[in-house]
Amino acid sequence: MRILFRYVFREFCVPLAYCLTGFLSIYVLFELFGVFNRIMEAKPGWPVVVTYFAGYLSPYFEWLAPACLMLAALYPMWSFCRHSELIAMRASGVGFFAIARPMLVVAALMAVFVAWVNESFVPRYAQWAKQFRAARFDAAQMQASDNIVYHNVNASRTWNVGAVMNPEATALEEVSISEDWPDGGRRRTIKAARAEYLDGEWWLYRPVSFYFSKTGEDVPSPTPALEEIDFRAFPGFDEKPCDFIIQNKDPAYYSTGERRRFLSTHPNMSAKFRREMEYDMWAQMMAPFACIVITLFAIPAGVATGRQSVFKGIVGALAMFFAFYALTIGCLVMARLGFMPAVIAALLPDVVFLGIGSYLFYRQR
Repeated sequence: MRILFRYVFREFCVPLAYCLTGFLSIYVLFELFGVFNRIMEAKPGWPVVVTYFAGYLSPYFEWLAPACLMLAALYPMWSFCRHSELIAMRASGVGFFAIARPMLVVAALMAVFVAWVNESFVPRYAQWAKQFRAARFDAAQMQASDNIVYHNVNASRTWNVGAVMNPEATALEEVSISEDWPDGGRRRTIKAARAEYLDGEWWLYRPVSFYFSKTGEDVPSPTPALEEIDFRAFPGFDEKPCDFIIQNKDPAYYSTGERRRFLSTHPNMSAKFRREMEYDMWAQMMAPFACIVITLFAIPAGVATGRQSVFKGIVGALAMFFAFYALTIGCLVMARLGFMPAVIAALLPDVVFLGIGSYLFYRQR
């Protein structure tokens, strides 16, 4: 069984590597045609260029990976049927699931990788690649994350940040924080040269506080001794560093956690925008499972391809592939129009085609 596992694994991974390399090369070449002159003028260095293309391509990987897995699954199953290898395997007592197991293992590993790309790589590098391209590949001209205004509706608190000093947004400069009374009007304003997020709390360097009554008059500080401390914590501030990151980021590049945080800290957003954000959050969580679902119905489709004309089998598999994404787009539209709950719209394509794939798989047992 180990020999069989390694054999099927190799027969599947080789075309998968070819598909990934080919499609990624096409994406890179198309983008390179548009930016080649700018890169030559700026001369940013090859490591930076490679990082740019990785960041530029990363949002498309969740669509590219299932397509490559489908094509890679069709070839070995077609080859096994054409050369009677599948018959020999089955005649020796090997079940269909045992034959397909290496491909399903690779699909599961690819799903994990897609999840990592969506949750870690895209939020960090896709936004950077977009800004780097806008700066004509000149790092010196890239706009810093500055002049951020973040309004915490739940706490009636507004942050004005002059500059974010690191990618994690745990160090801020030129900070002004305003707090309002529940019924309106300014209650307190704090100005500080620097703010740092340490051990789950915000610490302000040389904070200067101004207090106001409900009528708008200046009032003395209720804690004058604390005002003399140059560097002190403000445990009542529940804002997270990610709040300042997502405030200055394209929503298309949010991680699932950032989408959830955005939804919880913006209760007054429009119903239409909330539906879009909720669907995007659930769809992002379900995207990696497309790798497994599509591989599951591509494997028996490959067997059918080997038993009939290659063209007919490939067309059938492609029809299933496009039907999957047509249903995905249809559910997206229904969710954004409010005709279907976001979680059901995100789950439905995977559930439907998981059932279809399981049925086709069952027929081959």
